[in-house]
Amino acid sequence: MTHHDLLIVGAGSGNTLIGPEHDNWDVAIVEPGAFGGTCMNRGCIPSKMLVHTADLALSAQRAPELGVHTTFDRADWPAIRDRIFGRIDPIADDGLTYRESLPNVTVYRHHAHFTGEHTLDLEGNPVSADRIVLAAGARPVVPELPGLLESPFHTSDTIMRIETLPERLVILGGGFIAVEMAHVFDALGTQVTIVARRKRLLRGADESIRHRITSLYAKRLDLRTSTTVKQVDHDSTFDLHLDDGTVLQTDQLLVATGRRPNSDSLEVARGGIAVDGDGYVTTDEYLRTSAEGVWALGDITNPAQLKHTANEEARVVAHNLLHPGSPRTIDRSLVPYAVFGHPQIASVGATEEELAAQRTPHLVSARDYASTAYGWAMEDTSGFVKLLADPDSRLLLGAHILGPQAPTLIQQLITGMAAGLTVDRMARGQLYIHPAMPEVVEQALLGF
Repeated sequence: MTHHDLLIVGAGSGNTLIGPEHDNWDVAIVEPGAFGGTCMNRGCIPSKMLVHTADLALSAQRAPELGVHTTFDRADWPAIRDRIFGRIDPIADDGLTYRESLPNVTVYRHHAHFTGEHTLDLEGNPVSADRIVLAAGARPVVPELPGLLESPFHTSDTIMRIETLPERLVILGGGFIAVEMAHVFDALGTQVTIVARRKRLLRGADESIRHRITSLYAKRLDLRTSTTVKQVDHDSTFDLHLDDGTVLQTDQLLVATGRRPNSDSLEVARGGIAVDGDGYVTTDEYLRTSAEGVWALGDITNPAQLKHTANEEARVVAHNLLHPGSPRTIDRSLVPYAVFGHPQIASVGATEEELAAQRTPHLVSARDYASTAYGWAMEDTSGFVKLLADPDSRLLLGAHILGPQAPTLIQQLITGMAAGLTVDRMARGQLYIHPAMPEVVEQALLGF
């Protein structure tokens, strides 16, 4: 049996663990797919390249409202797609080539599953290691719908590489993937329908955000909330039978109903590795699993499934592998996220509903983009900032922004929260450029 000092399962954030300090280690990486993981190959990077393209298309369509006589003719989908993956695919290939070139690194291009403690089977090849890091990510959830598995549906793993831009697209789901992909394809000229089983989009977001984005998308495209699909038929097109008795016909179907961790395919229980009720590998504050000498990071451990959390977790694990006597802990007290639909959304900290459920005293301050000079210049009528603060400590408990550049605007609030600044200090302890979009954050802070 082949034995290694360190074995890493997954070449997304897991690939970043290896550095010059491991030159004397016998290291193995197990990755059957493209190097770079979900984010690089089928997630945040290609989707944001698509989002930027969609933003440009939408701007061309809406500029006449401001007196700029632009028009949108059509989207050259093959050119858009090939620009994206013509840049991404070589990076993934180069990452694999580089790792294979290192004399102390073995790359296994196989699927893996545990057969015992510190022992895995790689498609018939048994391998063991002193230390193991699980960074095997997650995969799309495919609901059990009659006829679905027999149809050529897409998930977020495949939709961005389709051959032609569909005339019609139905998206199942109401989460961030659905919101982002609906923006992309609608802006590029596809007739988009979202079918979501909940009343509002983006479960888990602050209700003010959910209400606003649902209202905006209902005006922009065919949004069917509180609706489920009962059956899928496919011949030359898809026929989706809905619970209200209607039938939706579409050219392409995107299933965006969530993602599940890959712990089951790894059969982690055979390795003595515990998971929670949803299948996520459980870890302590040092990112150690229940099995001695096994760590885990990224989407296989964290329901948030965010690249920036996985990167930080990789830094913690990298340190702890080399310094077992002085391990670092992971801090998940502030985990921001963004949704790159249109308009953009960014959030950090608690929602108002969470604070109310916990009976936590809090103050609320909100400001519309339109109340600032730059928001007025853009004639933005939908964007807003909503802040939640502790009435006694005056510390910010949560921040939620919907509107242009929301992920950029929220960063100053994340910095203030991480530094322990009061809302008063954040509002008055610095100068805000006038007229610029950050003034909407300033005004929301001054509202306390």
